[in-house]
Amino acid sequence: MVGIIGIVTIFVMVFGGYLAAGGKMGIILKSLPFEMTMILGAAVGAFLISNSISEVKQTIKDLGKVFKGPKWAHEDYKDLLCLLFELIRLARQNPVAIEEHIEDPENSSIFSRYPKIVADKEATALISDTMRSASMNYDDPHQVEEVLEKRMDANMHHALHSSHALQTVADGLPALGIVAAVLGVIKTMASIDQPPEILGKLIGGALVGTFLGVFLAYGLVGPFAAKVKAVVEEDGHFYQLIREVLVANLHNHATNICIEVGRQNTPSHCRPSFSELEEALKTVKQNAA
Repeated sequence: MVGIIGIVTIFVMVFGGYLAAGGKMGIILKSLPFEMTMILGAAVGAFLISNSISEVKQTIKDLGKVFKGPKWAHEDYKDLLCLLFELIRLARQNPVAIEEHIEDPENSSIFSRYPKIVADKEATALISDTMRSASMNYDDPHQVEEVLEKRMDANMHHALHSSHALQTVADGLPALGIVAAVLGVIKTMASIDQPPEILGKLIGGALVGTFLGVFLAYGLVGPFAAKVKAVVEEDGHFYQLIREVLVANLHNHATNICIEVGRQNTPSHCRPSFSELEEALKTVKQNAA
């Protein structure tokens, strides 16, 4: 909703201000189809050249993040801490029993209580792989911690590709607007013998290209890239929390301490309070009894 409000505000303020100053939309509307064809066509072509098919599909999909916002909310972080609590407690009570849960999360009685987390393949894989590493009795927990850090860096780099691709397009749009404007000037020069009122319209139409390139870059595509990046980084905290809790577990901290480490590393606007989490963990214990 905020994204839609932002887009509406941009158009109302820019074109509303233009009309309020006495500008006429006629010349813009007349040139718009041709200028947009050149600018957007070139931008899309450049985008396709610089990205693979999978990256193009991912970028189109990630555009939805501008309007949907972060995937993980307050309740999801609380559910994650409860899930990790159950898994760590079971792993310490019965190391053999934990195997059926981490080997097949989709059919696990523990994971099934948290369907949104199970639906995220990377979250379940990260939990399962790290718990499996813990069962291998690593002599140095820092080995697992280093592997997790590299894995998460790689995942973040991949997730941020859409933002980088959009920002590259935004950076190129002003130049493409100039290309369209230059073509308009060339067209105008071919009509140099026409009266001033006609030349004025031709020059105005050419300048629409420059306007569109700058407007699309800084008014739409650039902000889209920034929003996608912000949402990806926000969602990255969810996976970082998994890492923090499971690394604390590898260092053999008490189960409650591991969960508290995770709670403290939860973003402040999504962090459950200590008493709220305690109530949730009590419910988990009662259900497991």
